[in-house]
Amino acid sequence: MTQAYLKQHRDRFVTELKTLVHFASVSAQPQHAGDCAACATWLAEHFRAMGLHAKLHRTKGHPIIIAETPHRAGAPTVLIYGHYDVQPPEPLELWRTPPFEPTVRGGKLFGRGASDNKGQFFAHVKAVETYLRTGTPLPVNVVFLIEGEEETGSFALAEFVKRHGRTLRPDYIVVSDTGMFSKDHPSITLGTRGIAALDVRVDGPSRDLHSGVFGGSIANPAMVLAQLLASCVDTDGRVTVPGFYDDVLALTPAERRELARLPFDEKAYAKLLGVPALVGEKGHSTLARRWARPTFEINGMSSGYQGEGSKTIVPSFAVAKISCRLVPDQEPRRIYRLVERHLRRVCPKSVRLTITEGHHSAAHLSGRNKTGTQAAARALARVHGRKPVFVREGGSLPILNDFKRWLGGEIVLVGLGLPDDNWHSPNEKMDLANYQRGIAVGVELLRELAR
Repeated sequence: MTQAYLKQHRDRFVTELKTLVHFASVSAQPQHAGDCAACATWLAEHFRAMGLHAKLHRTKGHPIIIAETPHRAGAPTVLIYGHYDVQPPEPLELWRTPPFEPTVRGGKLFGRGASDNKGQFFAHVKAVETYLRTGTPLPVNVVFLIEGEEETGSFALAEFVKRHGRTLRPDYIVVSDTGMFSKDHPSITLGTRGIAALDVRVDGPSRDLHSGVFGGSIANPAMVLAQLLASCVDTDGRVTVPGFYDDVLALTPAERRELARLPFDEKAYAKLLGVPALVGEKGHSTLARRWARPTFEINGMSSGYQGEGSKTIVPSFAVAKISCRLVPDQEPRRIYRLVERHLRRVCPKSVRLTITEGHHSAAHLSGRNKTGTQAAARALARVHGRKPVFVREGGSLPILNDFKRWLGGEIVLVGLGLPDDNWHSPNEKMDLANYQRGIAVGVELLRELAR
């Protein structure tokens, strides 16, 4: 019965996803606060129309939605997490079609948030609908927890789960906010990297100065900042900050062999990203560097004149945003202190250095033999017709640590996105065949978790 329903309503599932993607729910931009609120309201009403008890929880930021299926005594509880907020769409000129006018081309739905994360969590919404509308007994209790600030740090949600964790207490937490290794390789993510972010500012003269009149007599803040940051990574791609690798949990020989067995084409990967060659920490494969090794990255730099033509100055200041991606056993605040200490040690006295701590979270790592993980493996195999691969994710999901601490329950990461979905980039898309398979996976996963 459920298979017939999935087939019959395929087109409507896409239409409803297009409606969801149409909301310009950019959490980082204040001008879109109304769009975030409207998106949350639409989702709450959608849940209620399905027969769920849904409530909007107001926060200092954007609303959080809790939607629950009718309670079934004795059945396990599955919490399904997602976020309706999206990244800013800029630069707009690089989009083939407007980011909030979802458009289908070649079996793919293009629009900001189509894959990250609206299409992924909405697949689970449609899976629960399939049970309810076909009269098929729902084998578990389902709680949807949908937030609107994942792209800006999930600060409101962290406080929310701390306050309400005792009332939620799920047996399993299902998160589809990760990716598949490829379209032909359904994937279960066992780990995500953590993060430690910081801002660095170098101040020199009290104002921009003529580079001919004053150049050579004072330190150039842009040059000093470039030298400071260059001192943090050597030519082999290894971070040179003393103590940076002290607590890194290395891959086991078995994990290295498993990575080597994955069908990864380095040339195709480089072509996908538009780079002439791949680089990284010497002695580690590309997949290991992406998933299981820490990094030091410059996210942005700014200094001096950047308009058209020339303006020959010594700039008065230079700033940079830094993020360190971390792996299991690295403690984010310790890494911040190590980086801060290194930068202060190598900074010359001819400038003033200001370092500001940013957001941070620890890495997540789970075991493949856990009950929920094995249930997900069976569900994926049944829908895709092949066993899933076990991977890690290079990005960070900071809220997972709050889930562990305040909610309990096994975290199961089942990604529905693809490597070329353009998360955080122009022309983001969701493969619609993957979306439909994701709904079917959601149906099977609830059955398997009940076992």
